[in-house]
Amino acid sequence: MALKLDNKMILALVLVIGMHFSAVNCRTIPDATMAERHEQWMANYGRVYKDDTEKATRFKIFKENVEFIDSFNNVGSRAYKLGINEFADLTNEEFRASRNGYKMASHQKSFDNTAFKYENVTAVPASMDWRKKGAVTGVKDQGQCGCCWAFSAVAAMEGINQLTTGKLISLSEQELVDCDTSGEDQGCNGGLMDNAFEFILHNNGLTTESNYPYKGTDSTCNSQKEASHAAKITGHEDVPANNESALLKAVAKQPVSVAIDASGMAFQFYSGGVFTGDCGTELDHGVTAVGYGTSEDGTKYWLVKNSWGSSWGEEGYIRMERGISAKEGLCGIAMEPSYPTA
Repeated sequence: MALKLDNKMILALVLVIGMHFSAVNCRTIPDATMAERHEQWMANYGRVYKDDTEKATRFKIFKENVEFIDSFNNVGSRAYKLGINEFADLTNEEFRASRNGYKMASHQKSFDNTAFKYENVTAVPASMDWRKKGAVTGVKDQGQCGCCWAFSAVAAMEGINQLTTGKLISLSEQELVDCDTSGEDQGCNGGLMDNAFEFILHNNGLTTESNYPYKGTDSTCNSQKEASHAAKITGHEDVPANNESALLKAVAKQPVSVAIDASGMAFQFYSGGVFTGDCGTELDHGVTAVGYGTSEDGTKYWLVKNSWGSSWGEEGYIRMERGISAKEGLCGIAMEPSYPTA
């Protein structure tokens, strides 16, 4: 016997079927699996592993890092965000070992330097960006060599050289890595910006990046290239320690080498915004303060040039909170600033 349906029954049946298909179509499509995210990340960064064992080890680290990043970013009202960058398959210990290199632990200055030429500066601009003034070269990448100290010193020297001569010249970090080895500075094994300035001063200058290009490894000093000076300094000075007001005066006048504690995972995966921590004051990384300003929400910051390539942070830069209550500054940025003099 055929089932007869009246119009009301047909309409009800259509509605039920329609709701079923809507529910199917509106289901959330699951995120790509972690393995797929890892494969995509490998393709993006050209990462190749030697065998399945290494890949499995790196995948485990990648998974833990991505879960940390996702968890961090899912908390609302953060001043900054983290991102899955090229360092996502490194543990924080591995990352620090290859990418930092500031020698705070053995920091013994071999000279006394109490001069501070900007001590009597009374007014500074509300903001400063030495990139816009043509005093900052493009972001560089130290690679897996702990010579951040060389990149920090060179960036500060490139800045003062441009302010003095009007010419922005990319100078050689590799010369410092290879040739500045008689004291505490030991190439990829770490060093100090002040000691680098001392070397440059006694060497009567530094050559260009193009003449003595960066290799990212410790090599023998090329004395012929070392003798070809492209820029000189007359000395160097320390900014009074633990004094962000003094640091502000200096950065208002020229790019300044600073040491920071960049040991945390939040620093490893920083991708944008004003960085507000987490970090301590165990200085382990040399960078360069190339400006300062105030964000849209009123947070004061330092503009800092890093040497981890342009894919890290804000195209190779980080904005770090300025004017905090701790006298050392965020991550110890005010503890040991210094700059070369023209």
